[in-house]
This record gives sequence, C-alpha cells and structure tokens, in this order.
Amino acid sequence: MNAPKQIRAALGAVLMCFALFAAAQGDLEINTPAIAAIKQSMQARHAQLGPLFASGAIGLSRDGNVAVRDASGVPLAQRAQVNALISSENADRAALYREIARANGRPDWESDVRATFAQRWIDRAPAGWWVQRNGGWSQK
Repeated sequence: MNAPKQIRAALGAVLMCFALFAAAQGDLEINTPAIAAIKQSMQARHAQLGPLFASGAIGLSRDGNVAVRDASGVPLAQRAQVNALISSENADRAALYREIARANGRPDWESDVRATFAQRWIDRAPAGWWVQRNGGWSQK
C-alpha cells in the first residue's frame, strides 16, 4: 500500500469538498451597479432575441452563451444583424459571469458561475426553445 498516494488522494478529496462548499456559499443573486447595468442591457436586447429563440433560429448553448442553431431560420439580409445581436448578448453574458465572481470576492469562480448560469438558463428556458445538451440540440 502506498500511503503517500492515499494521503494525497484524501487531501485532494478534502480540498475538493472545501472548494465545493466555498462555491456553494457564493451569491449568484448579488447585485452591484455593474451587474445591474449588464442585466439592463440584456433585458433590452431580449425583445429582439425572443422571436429568434421561439423560431428555433438560435438556442441556449451548454457553455452559457446564445448560439445560432439554424441559420436558415434567419433571412440572409438579417444574418449580420442577428450575428451582431448574439455577439453583444454573449459579451454581456461573459461580463455578467465575471462581475458576479468579482462581486463575491472570488474572480477565480468565473467558470463556475458560467457553468451554473448555463444550466440555470437551460432549465428555465420556455417550452419550444432549443437548448444544447451533451453536444446536441434538443427542443424543450
């Protein structure tokens, strides 16, 4: 039996538990002026994104972003505008994840915040929207 390996494994498990506990203590609902501004920007854009979600042209990706799912659902003349809209939305989402982690005093939690929000948005998506799970798209 290799005691140092077992000790390292046990220590790793303990540290993992502490990390998970610490992450669980994070406040995802925290609000700062920066977070409020990002949310306001996202809310203003939602009126334009809603019909695209409803049509299936775009969907919620597993990485916490919005993605084009079916470009044929967007007329060619509007594709550049839709791509710019998605780019702005994803920039705000990245800023939101970053600001929530910072507001919690843990900028290193940004990827955890992203993963949590990605799952939260997929879980809360209305029926009919497309979401990406396990590499594939499915309609809720």
